[in-house]
Order: sequence, then structure tokens, then C-alpha cells
Amino acid sequence: MKIKAGICGFVVGDALGVPAEFSSRETLQKNPVKTITGYGTYNMPPGTYSDDTSMTLATMSSICNKKTIDYEDIQSEFLEWLLNGKYTQYGETFDYGNTTYESLLRFKNGFEALKCGGVSERDNGNGSLMRILPLAFIHDIDYETIENISGLTHGHLRSKIACVFYVELAKSMISDNLTIKEHVKIACDKIRKHYKDSEELKHFERIFNDDLKENIKSSGYVIDTLESVIYCLETTDNYKYSVLKAVNLGGDTDTIAAVCGGLSGIYYGFDSIPIDWLNQIPKIEEILSLCESYEGVINEY
Repeated sequence: MKIKAGICGFVVGDALGVPAEFSSRETLQKNPVKTITGYGTYNMPPGTYSDDTSMTLATMSSICNKKTIDYEDIQSEFLEWLLNGKYTQYGETFDYGNTTYESLLRFKNGFEALKCGGVSERDNGNGSLMRILPLAFIHDIDYETIENISGLTHGHLRSKIACVFYVELAKSMISDNLTIKEHVKIACDKIRKHYKDSEELKHFERIFNDDLKENIKSSGYVIDTLESVIYCLETTDNYKYSVLKAVNLGGDTDTIAAVCGGLSGIYYGFDSIPIDWLNQIPKIEEILSLCESYEGVINEY
């Protein structure tokens, strides 16, 4: 299993991107991010991770505690994060999106977990893609479950398909020794087959057609993020350069680098993550311990 590599790769990418979030590509071309720094956009210390990591850890913790996927419990842990700073490093919640916030308020107000997610066109930000990685390590996870986990906050089919695609891409990297392009093609083929009757597939055409050489947008839109991540993976040859490239695209830097870092960590292995970056993450030992617990639980799942 490559849980430690994927999750730590994700967390480090997140922390790398936090200080630069919302910076323009032009600004970062003049003064590129080269290592983990601090302060910047949110005035937080070096190694601080964002909502991406917090919600990922919340998902893993719920599955460990319940020894199953319990949608109500996962949503409860998300609410604990939002309201009380659980799963953060300093007890402070920051950098959450409107769709996530509105969904968790619905849950707080008594909605069932699976009826909380936003379903409009505008609800296709990165808020479910950025926390879906733990499901890739569950051997027989089904598409309905992945869609439901996305739907806790992001219930539009486009976001759900993006999450399924990402899980399939990660699963391919976990199980087979292929090129990045070959892994992407495997995920594309599975998505096209399963969702063949969906109008939503048109939004994935640039990925399906391997047409990501230009017009890479690094916004908070879920399709832009998938395209950016694949672009960064396909145009670099190690973990460090993939996540640096992701951050220096600008825009939603923490999520793009985290989503890229999760896959890059799996693909290149735990030892590919710079140790000096890893050591700058407060509470990294707790994360490593959670990875071990999670592996134990899902092996029995």
C-alpha cells in the first residue's frame, strides 16, 4: 500500500501552496516558489496546511473510528473541523469554500448528510476533489460510494465524476507500473465507459483527448484543477518538480499542489518527498500514525 506516500505527498503539496494562494501566474513567474515558506496569503507559519488536508484527515479518522464508511459521521467530523478547528494545526479554520460552508450549515441545521451537498452549476469547485484521495486506497470501493462522499458537500454530477476519475487515476498508480499518460488513459477509459450517457463528459474532453499543452487554468474550478494536475505530472519527472510546477501556476495553489502531490507521492514513492519539507509540517507524526491506523482498518474493510 502507498497510503503514507500519497497522503504525505498531498499534505506537503498543500503546505507548499498555502502561502502563495491567489497569487497570479505572472507574479510567480517573476518570483517562483522554490521551497516551503510561511505567512504570505494567510499569515500562517511555514508548513501550515489548509482545509484540503483537514478534511482529508477528517475522512480518514472517521473511517478508522467507525471501521466503515458512515456518511453521517464523516459529515460530523467535517462540522467539528469547521466550527471548532479539529484536524487543524493551530485550532484555527481558514480557507474553506462557500459550497462546503453552506453544505455543513445544512447538516448543522438537521439535513441528512447525503442531502447537504450543493447541486447547482456553481457548486463545482474543488471542495470534494481535494479530500477524496483516501478512498483510492480502499480496494473494492464502488463509484456510488465515491459519488456519495463527494456529495456530502459537492453534489453536482461533474464534481462526482471528477472525484471518481481522480480515485481511478490514483488506483492505477497504486497497482501498476506504467507511465503517467498510460495511467491517465486507463482512468479516462473507465470514466467514459461508466458515464457514457452523461452530458457531463463533454467537460472532460481536453483530458480524454490528451489536449493539455496550452490554456492551463489554475482556478478553483474542479475541471481546471484536474487539467492542471495532469499537466504538471506529465511535464515533470519527480515529486519535487511536479508540486513546485503546480504551485507556480498560481491561483488555487494549495489545492492544485495537494491534488498533484497526492498522485505524485504515490507514483514516485514516499522517499521522493523532500525530507526537509516533510519535517516542516507541524503534527506530521500524527498524520503518519493516522496513515498506519487507516491502512490497518481498510485491510479488514
